[in-house]
Amino acid sequence: MKIGCPTEIKPQEFRVGMTPDAAREAVAHGHDVLIQSGAGNGAGFTDADYSASGATMIGTAAEVFAQADMIVKVKEPQAGERKMLREGQLLFTYLHLAPDPEQTHDLLASGCTAIAYETVTDDRGGLPLLAPMSEVAGRLAPQVGAWTLQKANGGRGVLMGGVPGVAPAKVVVIGGGVVGTHAAKIAAGMGADVTVLDRSLPRLRYLDDVFGGTFKNQYSTAGATAELVAQADMVIGAVLIPGAAAPKLITRAQLSDMKPGAALVDVAIDQGGCFETSRATTHAEPIYEVDGIMHYCVANMPGAVARTSTQALGNATLPFLLNLADKGWKQACEDDPHLLNGLNVHAGQLTYYAVGKALGIDVISPNLALKS
Repeated sequence: MKIGCPTEIKPQEFRVGMTPDAAREAVAHGHDVLIQSGAGNGAGFTDADYSASGATMIGTAAEVFAQADMIVKVKEPQAGERKMLREGQLLFTYLHLAPDPEQTHDLLASGCTAIAYETVTDDRGGLPLLAPMSEVAGRLAPQVGAWTLQKANGGRGVLMGGVPGVAPAKVVVIGGGVVGTHAAKIAAGMGADVTVLDRSLPRLRYLDDVFGGTFKNQYSTAGATAELVAQADMVIGAVLIPGAAAPKLITRAQLSDMKPGAALVDVAIDQGGCFETSRATTHAEPIYEVDGIMHYCVANMPGAVARTSTQALGNATLPFLLNLADKGWKQACEDDPHLLNGLNVHAGQLTYYAVGKALGIDVISPNLALKS
């Protein structure tokens, strides 16, 4: 198979879909790897690194898309990239289709087969290709939130850990999954007073057993959330419904109850955001203010630490990438129902229920897509 990896073109996206090590593995399996020249620069990987791994360097994205049987990326294809997709081509990347009708319709019109990293599952009920970026984003959230809290950036001017005689920042993390757990660990490590909200009692028990002395947790009801948010200096939104649009957990009306200059960090922005006032921002202009509350809603947070993120993502995607290349997508998905859960689009039809529900588009079973 010809595996193509173009340069990411989303603003301030410095990650790359394949590392030189991944290219070397694919070449060892007998595949041709086509890397757009300069694709790895943002993550610290040179064209020479890829050439040494056996990959072929290609001058333009158009050439990569034209020649490759499978396109491997990080972020969802942008409008110009979607025009280069073709019928029968395989796309393997993050998609986040539920809040993105334009991308969804373009992928359907292209006739391509698209497998989304964020909906591939594992036998423990986890999301193995989302987890590494969730870990990165979770660990980044308190760091960028602390920056947002600085007075020069419009925040309250509160130090996360306080100082002797001055209380630390109060941080509320909504969601106790991968993002929330890592966010809470880092925020607590910075000395903040941290509370995690979640609706799963087993998860809360786990957090209490493992981190009981590090941060607090509380069952998430509307009342408890409203009370804690009103007291918070920082709120980190870390709620995920796989493949679906994120629920809106803080309304605009609630902003008036918050402390002026408090920070909202919306890690769920890729899925539409979990605050009513959230809108996607970029690393160039990451924050904005609504009703006196500062919002940090960068849609590709892990891109800020591109080398770490690329390596972490590559470790997770490589086994799936090789299976897709070695067997073809149909056989690979037939052999692995968890990979089949990643199938979102095939031959002009939507194959993921949560996306169809969010966008009002008819969906076929992915098992039917295997037989088409």
